[in-house]
Amino acid sequence: MVEFHGVSKIYPGQAAVEDLTLSVDTGKITVFVGPSGCGKTTSLRMINRMVEPTSGTITVGGRDVSSIPAHELRRSMGYVMQQAGLLPHRTVIDNVSTVLRLNKVPRAPARQRALELLETVGLPASMAKRYPNQLSGGQQQRVGVARALAADPPVLLMDEPFSAVDPVVRAELQQELLRLQRELAKTIIFVTHDIDEATILGDRVAVFATGGRVAQYAPPEEILRAPVDDFVANFVGRDRGFRHLSFSPGASTPVHPAPLSTTPQSGWTLAVDDEQRPLGWHAPSTSASPGNAKATTGLIPGGSLFRAGDPLRNALDAALSSPSGLGVAVDSEGRVTGVVLASEVLAAIEAAREGRL
Repeated sequence: MVEFHGVSKIYPGQAAVEDLTLSVDTGKITVFVGPSGCGKTTSLRMINRMVEPTSGTITVGGRDVSSIPAHELRRSMGYVMQQAGLLPHRTVIDNVSTVLRLNKVPRAPARQRALELLETVGLPASMAKRYPNQLSGGQQQRVGVARALAADPPVLLMDEPFSAVDPVVRAELQQELLRLQRELAKTIIFVTHDIDEATILGDRVAVFATGGRVAQYAPPEEILRAPVDDFVANFVGRDRGFRHLSFSPGASTPVHPAPLSTTPQSGWTLAVDDEQRPLGWHAPSTSASPGNAKATTGLIPGGSLFRAGDPLRNALDAALSSPSGLGVAVDSEGRVTGVVLASEVLAAIEAAREGRL
């Protein structure tokens, strides 16, 4: 367990962190979130002594970090930063094995471990001999995670690791991190300024306010449902009710047969490939009338998908983002299972709300 006991970091004229007392659960993801300059990154960096506290004590596994030599402490923890921080003159495999080599692991076993970790983070072994500038931003971040995991550290510090990549890659990396956590159960402290990222990843979320104080520390569902003050409510945003739907299962949402383009339809029809995966929507022809299945030839993108096991937020988003008003439901393999209606998703939301009262 990582614990802060009355920790402060004071710079001339201002407090970056003020009297922080907080316990991080072992084997869970704890997210520090807040606006710029609120002390969340400073708090993270005090754990591995990249920043020394002005006062107070930080312990890891019951041991005061100030009693551990800084280089020894840092090698005992994984650290992932915003820009991956890979050594540009070293190959991917050598970057991943860096900490192992510093810990005196022989070259051959270190490189074998590096190859295993590349597979763990979803990168093929064929990338092992590439250099960082031959990788995409998302691939570099995966290498950074692999390097942080190389020495099998119990604690992993992640300082806005996904903020420099595009939204699609960011979502993929978030899901990859959750998958890794299910397998490895590390104690992860993750810094972000994005409340959506915090609620997706965090088992618990610490909302930092300006001046380096923690305004609220709770599970994400509680922060969305019951922000403790106006600062937290404003930071979470006016659409916190929509975000809160991420914690309501969507299994009660009815799924109806999809109007596939192979069947005669006068309205919107869904095009699928040979494996029944959605390709997009055919819009009704402007001259369409009842019994006339004529449609425009182009395909319109279909919006987000609702997968089996997804929460109500995903069901509602699928229905609202679809040009047809019909949210496409798919199975775990991405094959169409049917469609969901916004009106029925809203009814399921109301039923879930009443069930919580």
